[in-house]
Amino acid sequence: MEIQNDSEHYRELCFKCLRPVSSCYCKYTSPINCGIKFVFLMHPKEAKKQRTGTGRLASLCLPESEILVGIDFSKNKRLEQLLSDPQYYPVLLYPAPDAWNCAKEGFKENIQGKKLLVIIIDSTWFCSKKMLRYSTNLHSLPAFSFTGSYKSIFTFKHEPKEYCVSTIESCYYLIKELQTAGIVDKENSPEPLMTTFKQMIVFQLQKENDRIEGKIPSSHATDWKYNRKKEIPEFQTD
Repeated sequence: MEIQNDSEHYRELCFKCLRPVSSCYCKYTSPINCGIKFVFLMHPKEAKKQRTGTGRLASLCLPESEILVGIDFSKNKRLEQLLSDPQYYPVLLYPAPDAWNCAKEGFKENIQGKKLLVIIIDSTWFCSKKMLRYSTNLHSLPAFSFTGSYKSIFTFKHEPKEYCVSTIESCYYLIKELQTAGIVDKENSPEPLMTTFKQMIVFQLQKENDRIEGKIPSSHATDWKYNRKKEIPEFQTD
């Protein structure tokens, strides 16, 4: 659940994470020079999630990443420029039946020394299907997925399936698998992604508990439905 406080609208914002400076997440981030170009195709609704949008959090740790906001990217000039750039090998991170993964023989050779351009649809699963349907320029891209199964630690967000993970977790697990396959250098750890994510989870759960205890005012008409305090996990961060 996303916790908002009207007074935050009047506070000074950090222009990187778009949070109030007093609760900025940037101090938890570190650059991950993994040699992958990540592009987040962000639904407009996702772009408004300044507090719990994990695509924006992921981009803070990925120096070469870009965020493109929209629904139909079929005529997006920047995306077309990236897809046609010969230095990149573009893939769409999506669980298609015929998706490539690091365990499939020939994937490393198929890249042919190019830099991976990983396109990630940053949206709810329902909206992502619509974005993919409209964005016809994504249809010809090879789909890429994970070799393993992962369970999200996003404890206050309900995913449609247990195997669904957040955008920031997707980046983390993808980098880890590519490192295991020898496609990405193991020297640059992706842990800053999870460190930042864990800090966000702890912060949001604490804010929810503070609201329930009456320490901060409610900001949503449906807040009365959520009156049970949440257990705040004690994450081990590297």
